[in-house]
Amino acid sequence: MRFLPNFKGYDFFPHDLRLPFMKYKGAAFLASIAAMVLSLVLCIVIGFNYGVDFKGGLMLEVQSNSGPADIAGLRDKLGRLGIGAVQIQTFGVPTDVLIRVEQQATEAEQQVALKKVLDALGDRYTQRRVEAVGPAVSSELRTTGFLAVAAGILAICAYVWFRFEWQFAVGAIVALVHDVLLVAGIFVLLQLEFDLSIVAALLTILGYSVNDTVVVSDRIRENLRKYKRMELDELLNLSINETLSRTILTGCTAIVVLISLYIFGGEVIRNFNLAMLLGVVIGTYSSIFIGAPLLGYLGVKREWGGGGPAAGKTGTGAPSRVERSKVAYK
Repeated sequence: MRFLPNFKGYDFFPHDLRLPFMKYKGAAFLASIAAMVLSLVLCIVIGFNYGVDFKGGLMLEVQSNSGPADIAGLRDKLGRLGIGAVQIQTFGVPTDVLIRVEQQATEAEQQVALKKVLDALGDRYTQRRVEAVGPAVSSELRTTGFLAVAAGILAICAYVWFRFEWQFAVGAIVALVHDVLLVAGIFVLLQLEFDLSIVAALLTILGYSVNDTVVVSDRIRENLRKYKRMELDELLNLSINETLSRTILTGCTAIVVLISLYIFGGEVIRNFNLAMLLGVVIGTYSSIFIGAPLLGYLGVKREWGGGGPAAGKTGTGAPSRVERSKVAYK
């Protein structure tokens, strides 16, 4: 383009940026372990607020024919039917209503409950969608959903183990489990509905998180070959800083889209968007403060080279560790 002959792009982070992430690895790692343990305790003690998919029951989507829906009136009317717990909420616009009936019952009893609800709604509401899940199906969905997340973690870890050394695979395992546990713990703490859409979000989070982890791991492996005499913590710092621009910009782009969907996407996909938003933030954190620092604790095999005149260098003609530190961390 003639009007931008010398434009070379804009750097959000300087190329020589050297933030001392490893300086805080101990505190960050302890905080992450504490958060994982707390999330696990919450999942066991309090438990998930399962949706219709995992609990069984009915879900109806209806539309009011006479202006905004009377939510209070609906709760009072449907609560008297004796069909179990009923959850009612608007989504999208004030005329659209989502009705959930938690019904641990047979298919025949569900049909009876559905008829009672439709009769109670009368002509003021138009039926748009109905979903019915029996107890046997919901139990199977719950089991297969958790198995899908576990299988995703194992498959990703096998890939990382095949591509990198075992220390990288251990870091990926801990980072992925950390991301899933924290998102699940937040859903339990806030008692947000947990259904198949959240399982889909968790699987998507696994893919996003491992992508970040692989990018950082690739740079660490390159630098391990390049700087054979650099102290490991400093090398990890260097690798994270060199990929920081990509990590932050990718995360911010995803966050902007997810926040927009959370605000304007409506009630039906709100929990899914929240899970994704939490996963992107937590996944970005784990790729910096969990996956890489674990390599420092586990150690990574590499050829350190011999002594001689080049001992003060990194092995590739680059400045020595002391010289780099004076520039990077002063």
